[in-house]
Amino acid sequence: MFMKHSQITPVRLSEILGAAEAAARAIPPAFPLDATVAVNPFLGQTGEDLATTQARLARVAGCPVTLDAQHFATAIREGRITDHDLSEALDASPHAGKPSGLSALKVAASAMGSGVAATALPTIADLAAEATGIDWPSIIDKTVGRWAAGQFDRGQALWSPTPGTPAFVAWREWAVHDLTPEVAGLKGFCAHVAAAPDTTERAILACADALGISGEAAQTAFHRLYMSLGGWSQHARWLLWQAELAGETDGTIADLLAIRLIWEEALLEHVPQISDRWAETLAAHAEPITPTFDQITLAILQDAAERAHQRSLIATLDGGDTLDRRPFLQAAFCIDVRSEVFRRALESVDDGIETIGFAGFFGLPLAHHTHASDIVEARLPVLLNPAIETTSAGDPAKDQASRIAARTSRAWGRFRQAAVSSFAFVEAMGPLYAAKLVRSALGGAAKNKPTAPAPQIVGGLSAQAKADTAAAVLRAMSLTTGHGEIVLLLGHGGNVTNNPHESAYHCGACGGHTGEVSARVLATLLNDPETREGLKARGIEVPEDTLFVAGLHDTTTDEITIYEDALPADRASDIARVSGFLATAGRFARTERSARLPGAKWNNVAARAFNWAETRPEWGLAGCAAFIAAPREATAGKDLGGRSFLHSYDWQADEGFATLELIMTAPVVVASWISLQYYGSSVAPEVFGGGNKLIHNVTGGIGVIEGNSGRLRPGLPWQSVHDGESLAHEPLRLSVMVEAPREAIADILERHPEVRALFDNGWLHLFTLKDGKVDARYRPGLEWSDTIEPERLAS
Repeated sequence: MFMKHSQITPVRLSEILGAAEAAARAIPPAFPLDATVAVNPFLGQTGEDLATTQARLARVAGCPVTLDAQHFATAIREGRITDHDLSEALDASPHAGKPSGLSALKVAASAMGSGVAATALPTIADLAAEATGIDWPSIIDKTVGRWAAGQFDRGQALWSPTPGTPAFVAWREWAVHDLTPEVAGLKGFCAHVAAAPDTTERAILACADALGISGEAAQTAFHRLYMSLGGWSQHARWLLWQAELAGETDGTIADLLAIRLIWEEALLEHVPQISDRWAETLAAHAEPITPTFDQITLAILQDAAERAHQRSLIATLDGGDTLDRRPFLQAAFCIDVRSEVFRRALESVDDGIETIGFAGFFGLPLAHHTHASDIVEARLPVLLNPAIETTSAGDPAKDQASRIAARTSRAWGRFRQAAVSSFAFVEAMGPLYAAKLVRSALGGAAKNKPTAPAPQIVGGLSAQAKADTAAAVLRAMSLTTGHGEIVLLLGHGGNVTNNPHESAYHCGACGGHTGEVSARVLATLLNDPETREGLKARGIEVPEDTLFVAGLHDTTTDEITIYEDALPADRASDIARVSGFLATAGRFARTERSARLPGAKWNNVAARAFNWAETRPEWGLAGCAAFIAAPREATAGKDLGGRSFLHSYDWQADEGFATLELIMTAPVVVASWISLQYYGSSVAPEVFGGGNKLIHNVTGGIGVIEGNSGRLRPGLPWQSVHDGESLAHEPLRLSVMVEAPREAIADILERHPEVRALFDNGWLHLFTLKDGKVDARYRPGLEWSDTIEPERLAS
């Protein structure tokens, strides 16, 4: 039974609540559907290497962190992974229990066959299910999921049962009346919940004592329970993430642990014959996390596969020619890997075109109100807080009319979905929807979304603020000199139909929104005469004939929208010329992309965006494998296969390496989150993937569940990483290549230990470039080793 709070010693209090906190920090956040951004699913394990993470996640989730050994054995046999790759990876492994040499490594890879079976340590619910034949884990999933969908609803439901009530309090009020557990056979569960302590901390402490959880076992035992809740734990972790960004805190994730522990305590009382097996499980939880020989071997093989890709990349980056002409068109794209294909295509159209890569929010930390909306959208990386408020309200009369239309549409939607009227609605109005259904099924959905009014900065900016902001952005873009006649600032976003994960196709640097607001605000700012005058005083001369133009790259259709926000009429011919270049490049890019898309042809790629049955309208960032920060000369004309984030950077123009520090601590980290989300969704789809799109149901506006299950599925749907026959994403940890002095990079890593941990523990690889060629590889401990020639690497 539950222990009274007064019986708990301070030491016990500290170790159990400390373990609960550590377990919560091991869970990655999952952002809601309206602003989905990629998150590193191993965010809580970045202080460990891959083999140790494999051991930890095998214990708490029963999932792998690499593909199986058969995959690597095949790559070795086919020569895609060479002996040199294997030897280098073997030497780099820090584990004493690794294979003794190259031959032993190859033998181990072949002997493991289809991989290492990973089975999580059982929860009490798992043990009770074995003992009784009742699927208690599934019952917990459904009952907790049904409650959580209402508790955390973000506007999808017509009503919320207890809005504003803390999660643990709301669940107790729900659970004492929910007879589902008792109907399933857990007699007295409602009374058990009623008798539970009424605060989260007391409930965790009391249950930990009742279950015999020691301080040594607590962290991974609690982590195991969090993982058993799937995406609900990750949603609660997101609530904490958001609160901490605002300097506050949130206790929801601890509430979920208390809820899950109460279930465990009730099931142990109900099925006491499992006590011995539970004691064995706790003993296993108390053991240190130590990777096995097979787990170490798989981590080495993963490293070897990444070195194989790096060989190819090193050979491709063979130096570049300096671009010394003034371009007619400079097009600044987001660093997103999808822009690499379009940038290469655009530069091939005309010699007077140059492209630039920069984070898609263009350095503007915006909190934006869209047209006819009071919702504030944080259009910046999730690592940052907004500092500038903007609005696209436009003309007040039009804004009010749009609001009235939106309210009417919402009212109509709620009428259709209401408990009583929904039945009559289907009977009376169903036939009238036949034409709409047919039109949508044939891909006839509306193809052009209305353009919002030009965004404005609320309250404006002073002349000094304008110049300071513009100078900071241009320096970060390495665009303080050599401006073209037209500088096109391109945000990006996807265009899909009937897809709950639509925001995942948008710009991650814009918080899961499209990037046109940032591009339009910056273009207006840089064209402002007051800004231009202030830039001169800051040592940045922008030619008078340079015109900044905002646009949006639709990554699904490869079409570009140009926003004519107060563009001068005498530049119409220049804009028309640019539009022609963009149209031609779009055709080239669609043709290249069609080769990867199942069932696509060069002339139907754009149409996939409007097909409501299309599960793969585009591949998103599948295939991402490298991040390159260097002058465009290093990558211009080189086919990187749409797999590289390309950030323009000139270290010689970077006074004090402030821009380098920004790149290493923001875009590199965001790119690592993207890369590792694709990685996790590929190697562990049951734990870190979003499941099957064909049976998704949106719940609470938060995320998706599969069918009628209650488990929230975070991560990427299977169709986003798999083409139906094989993986479309090769799971590789990102290779970061930066053209800058080694000493400057090492200094930044030393001052940012959380970023350094990503490289020291192998979650990212780091190289330096010199004159466009790979010059050195980073090794843990702020050390470097010179790279060798590509010809020798291939041997």
